[in-house]
Amino acid sequence: MKKILFILSLAFALNATAQTSVDEINLIQDLYGKSKADVVKEYLSLSDVQAAAFQPIYDKYEKERKALSQQKILILEDYGKNYATLSDAKATELTSKNLKYNQDSEKLLAKTHSKLVKAIGGINAAKFVQLEQYLQVTIRAEIQDVIPFIGELDKTKKH
Repeated sequence: MKKILFILSLAFALNATAQTSVDEINLIQDLYGKSKADVVKEYLSLSDVQAAAFQPIYDKYEKERKALSQQKILILEDYGKNYATLSDAKATELTSKNLKYNQDSEKLLAKTHSKLVKAIGGINAAKFVQLEQYLQVTIRAEIQDVIPFIGELDKTKKH
């Protein structure tokens, strides 16, 4: 019974994370009292000229990052649906998809960094990457808190 309740709560939590852009906005606003864009702008403190060069690059990055985040949601949903009956093949598939998602996210950030170096300089580009990685790790940690490790529920059942 405990396992069924946890699976249902996992499904609920995963469904809640399916609203990525809304949840990310809410999480960041809860943590910092501001939107992500406002946090980024405040942290970078760009001149008007730099801000004008930064904005279209940032907007494109956010659009592509959010599209990638949808892939992560599908992976999490698939994991939640298959957790109780996870096979070697499904575990390998999900792990491969997750690793590809991580690589694609890093590639997007690296590509954006290169564009930002040219547009706003190396220090500001580095500050953006540093902040973005911090925010993404914070968001991932929040999501990870609701996702059980493989076999974790089976162990709690035995105790």
